[in-house]
Amino acid sequence: MKRIVSGIKPTGELTIGNYLGAMKRWAEMEVENNESLYFVANLHAITVRQDSFELRKRTFDVVAWLLTCGVNPDKSLIFIQSMIPAHSEICWVLTNFVTIGELGKMTQFKDKVSKSSKDGQLAGLFEYPVLMAGDVLLYDADEVPVGDDQIQHLELTRNIANRFNNLYGQTFKEPKGTISKSTSRIMSLKNPDTKMSKSETEDSYIALQDKPDIIIKKFKRAVTDSDNTVKFDMEKKPAISNLLNIYSGFSGKSVDDIEKDYMNEGYGKFKTELGELVAGKLEIMQKKFSELREDEEQLMKVVLKGNAGANDIANKKVSEVFEKLGLVYHRY
Repeated sequence: MKRIVSGIKPTGELTIGNYLGAMKRWAEMEVENNESLYFVANLHAITVRQDSFELRKRTFDVVAWLLTCGVNPDKSLIFIQSMIPAHSEICWVLTNFVTIGELGKMTQFKDKVSKSSKDGQLAGLFEYPVLMAGDVLLYDADEVPVGDDQIQHLELTRNIANRFNNLYGQTFKEPKGTISKSTSRIMSLKNPDTKMSKSETEDSYIALQDKPDIIIKKFKRAVTDSDNTVKFDMEKKPAISNLLNIYSGFSGKSVDDIEKDYMNEGYGKFKTELGELVAGKLEIMQKKFSELREDEEQLMKVVLKGNAGANDIANKKVSEVFEKLGLVYHRY
């Protein structure tokens, strides 16, 4: 049996990038030979200032969206990171098994500090890859579903695990990353060289809560290239290739079949029908989400059930780690 662990931050609006790259895949990975743990990574959210009311609301929004996307709480553990003390405990320990130089090389950190002074950044932004490593190593994950922009963080996780194991004996598994070639990284509708993000302009992403007319308009305005041929080529035609990946993710059709469907059609018809497809699918999902989100008491029951299972695993690992380090430890 393989154990799969992954999390999602409750910051901003969730997009179709979150859906296709993570949540939809998580539901699909619930098979008999997998043990899945999926969590709301709200501790990661506070590396930038958050409104406390909105953070709590979005935390439960994520839980409701996971259920909407088909993650089954009877098959997977759904839990909230901040409710498992072991995440914070293991983070401090692992901070002492990584160097400042290694953290300074993290691409996402370098990208963010390039836009402003390094001295003004919160320490949490610098160290959050260590918390991310702890999220995975606590649960002896065999696999971690990641986008290609997270591969560097997973390699750091493996390095930390290897370093600890060499010093104190086999303690942590060194997890492998699993990447969906088509939907691991859905790109911006306005700039296919950047990942779809809710921090960019509204026309650049499709939010899961967008209304049908807005979705269709955004796809009609999506950038393409000049030859008007619906053909997949990530190097020469990244914009239309991104749209083909989205079409494939929502329709279940292969990119090859979609290319055949639009062989003699231009971008106009393709983008309009893509917008209608996504709008129709999301409208159904939005209705289900609204019903689930209204019953926060039931959402909390799902979380408490997941927390119980996650706590049991995480506490055993922290106890093992503390004992090997000679740290006095007792969970009250």
